[in-house]
Amino acid sequence: MSPKKINKEEKRREIASSCSNLIREVGMKNITVAQVAIKAGIGKGTIYEYFKNKEDIVFEIINIHIENYKNEFLKNIKEIKTTKEKIFHFFKFVLDDNEENIRHFNGYKEYLSIVLSEENHAMKEFNFSCHEFFKEQLEKIIKDGIKNKELIPSSLSLVSGILTYEKGLVLLKMTHNDYDVKSNFEEFINIIFSLINVKNN
Repeated sequence: MSPKKINKEEKRREIASSCSNLIREVGMKNITVAQVAIKAGIGKGTIYEYFKNKEDIVFEIINIHIENYKNEFLKNIKEIKTTKEKIFHFFKFVLDDNEENIRHFNGYKEYLSIVLSEENHAMKEFNFSCHEFFKEQLEKIIKDGIKNKELIPSSLSLVSGILTYEKGLVLLKMTHNDYDVKSNFEEFINIIFSLINVKNN
């Protein structure tokens, strides 16, 4: 890879990082190239040297947010001891109602609305890569639980089902007023662990 290419990628990231809060302030659909240019402290024309269009900028901002979330997830999961607590942390995005997380959740809601309303192959591929990352993490959590003799070996077969349930729970929270996500999840996870826990452990 040539030095020029590396510099261009770094500049793209720098511009996107400088205006990442615009998603929260005005929403993904309302961001303009002019606003991005002002936040980044560069001319509007210069933006097009690094991005194809507004959607390309939004995509890069989302990429940065997701990367930060992944890094935070990996850091925090190391400090958690039991498998059940790790599963709770895995669902933190949909369970946590603190102000910061709600902002991220609402941003994801808007992002999904764009993905669902437009035939954007790049975003679909990005979604798939995120899905694969979290699938790997959930598999690791379950494998560690089996290794530590907390869970029965067949627990690993539940990974896809748990991931599908998580997506469903996200959708329910997005589409229902005052939906009791925590009670639903606690009931679900207690039933699951009653089946996969090593007895008398």
